[in-house]
Amino acid sequence: MSKPLDNFTIAFDLDGTLIDTAPDLVRATNEVMDRLGLPHVELDDMRRIIGRGARFAVKRAAKVAGYEISEEELDYHVPFFLETYKAGIALRSKVYEGVQDCLKVLKESGAKLVVCTNKPTHLSELVMRELGILDEFVGIYGPEATKKTKPDPIHLLTAIDGAGGNKDMAILIGDSENDVLAAQSAKIPVVVTSFGYTEIKAHDLGADAFFDHYDELFDIILKLSEKLQKFA
Repeated sequence: MSKPLDNFTIAFDLDGTLIDTAPDLVRATNEVMDRLGLPHVELDDMRRIIGRGARFAVKRAAKVAGYEISEEELDYHVPFFLETYKAGIALRSKVYEGVQDCLKVLKESGAKLVVCTNKPTHLSELVMRELGILDEFVGIYGPEATKKTKPDPIHLLTAIDGAGGNKDMAILIGDSENDVLAAQSAKIPVVVTSFGYTEIKAHDLGADAFFDHYDELFDIILKLSEKLQKFA
């Protein structure tokens, strides 16, 4: 008997979508700020600057603290940031409420699940393993997987293809402008969280839908999948 999401691939962003990683990222960032003699970055500020890689995060954090960090300083401090973050990657980070139940329902409905993230793959796998959700996914595609990362659509398309999926029967779940731009360029529906990491309000990102809690997501995906199947 066929299932409602047979042949569908659901791609997920990681930070701000599946896991609230900001508490540990701000912890590591503030250790860099200490080295630079700068004020600590607040958690809410960190949530607005996550998503474009470690180098961008450290640079923006320094700017928030009123300092223009040089490229040479970044070369020196970013490896320290990454090692500090890795050493306590799940000290304070948490999977968002309802994620595990939602992933279970999606898989039971026939969907293949994959992660498409700008976070380095080894760090993504580590935090997902520590928090107990790694085995729910058929693949994790970080920045090493493609020549260009989100918002370039090739990153998302590579993840879908790697999962054995078809872009015409795929949906992206994310939280930021990068996710929306990547999905729109790939002509793939995108759903965004209202609680993620973005400088633009979720309602203004231009996504096909948004959700406030993971108990809403399955029904949203089901409705989008029905639309996609009508035009398949």
